[in-house]
Amino acid sequence: MPIPLDPTSTAFLVAENRTMPMHVAALQIFRTPPEAGEDYVRSVYEQMIGVEEIEPLFLRRPHRSPRTAGQWTWVPDDQFDIEYHVRHNALPRPGRIRELLELCSRLQGQRLSRERPLWEAHVIEGLPDDQWALYIKMHHSLVDGVAAVRLLRTMLTDDPDRRDVPVLWAKRDPEQAATRRPSGGAGIGSQALRAARSLTADAVGMPAALSRTLLGSLRNETSAVALNAPRTMFNTSITGSRRFAAQGWSMQRLRGVATATRTTLNDVVLAMCSGAVRDYLLDHDALPDRTLVSMVPVSLHAGGDEASSSGGNSVGSVMVQLGTHLADPADRLDAVHRSMQEGKQTLGTMTPTQILAMSAIGLAPAVINPALRVHELVRPPFNLIISNVPGPKQKQYHNGAELVGLYPLSIPLQGMALNITCASYGGDDGEMDFGLTGCRRAVPSLQRLLTGLDEELTRLEEVAGTR
Repeated sequence: MPIPLDPTSTAFLVAENRTMPMHVAALQIFRTPPEAGEDYVRSVYEQMIGVEEIEPLFLRRPHRSPRTAGQWTWVPDDQFDIEYHVRHNALPRPGRIRELLELCSRLQGQRLSRERPLWEAHVIEGLPDDQWALYIKMHHSLVDGVAAVRLLRTMLTDDPDRRDVPVLWAKRDPEQAATRRPSGGAGIGSQALRAARSLTADAVGMPAALSRTLLGSLRNETSAVALNAPRTMFNTSITGSRRFAAQGWSMQRLRGVATATRTTLNDVVLAMCSGAVRDYLLDHDALPDRTLVSMVPVSLHAGGDEASSSGGNSVGSVMVQLGTHLADPADRLDAVHRSMQEGKQTLGTMTPTQILAMSAIGLAPAVINPALRVHELVRPPFNLIISNVPGPKQKQYHNGAELVGLYPLSIPLQGMALNITCASYGGDDGEMDFGLTGCRRAVPSLQRLLTGLDEELTRLEEVAGTR
């Protein structure tokens, strides 16, 4: 039976075109186990295509017809071909990280076919130091970024000796599937009653939430809507070609700055991005006098680390002022911290449904303006996207292969040529892995932003006295 898409998922399908593929991805880098032979990566690939039963989420393909009244629905793919979705790649010599990132750049620019389930996995060999990589992309209509990371974790374990961990598209038995869904415990009747009460409260509170949101925006305060973002070189038309750059930084360094300055880890991440973007725009003689504004996604998933096999999207947003007009790194960090506090206070007055509604209003110009082809004529609703996705807190393995890096790839939008997404890995002793995805033409020399991130972290450590 067809499954209707939720409004957010439908929006990702409708907005997609050849210049704006709407999939998220992750690049995982593994180190082969000590006992691995020369054909190890080939055996990994064969194990991944040898799955007998596929999880229903990975069999869905989008469909609409007169029978669905023109609405998008999910239907099962009755001609599913695992070898189409799971592919084996090898890097050209010398097989450096540079060649790996170039391959991921090309893969990220290629749209997923709507005639098939909207996901691909690429097993990649040819890296030095006994390493191999796995690049997995999934359409944003299928899962949001947080849900995608949680799904990735189902094929990982903290046990280096375990050899029976299934890939994420393998169907779980009922007991395993239960552990992948957020716990509830309540019956269907009580859940429906709570939902009805919630919808009533949401409807009653919606006008007040809208009023607070718009009033805060007019005052240039942080909310789900921004009205004062300046025009930058990032806010232009984009092509479908992508450039991807990635690097990780010690979590101890970031947390040291956060602790010493009484800010949060996310504040430090945003401040690093602020300094890097400021340096990049200065290098191009393109830094505006007003602060840049970043759209920062806010996950509304229930607490816990469980992954849901049902997919879907549950993400709100807040528009954060980055303080890029300030020359002092301490002032930029303070500006980000105050902006995030304002945003949290604003979101704290709303229910999840109200947050989604206000976020949709804030994001609407990013979709409507390009559709009307006025995105280069009017002020952008925000300048770029910066997202921080929580990853595993312990060292992870896939059937003995150690995960050494987890780098997210995300979506530049028409009129928003740069997306910065990072994922934490390994807890306090691990890393914050940054993935920068940009339009290959609109954001030249994207890798220079990595240098900017490193230099800004050093500046922040000097300010905090932790260097």
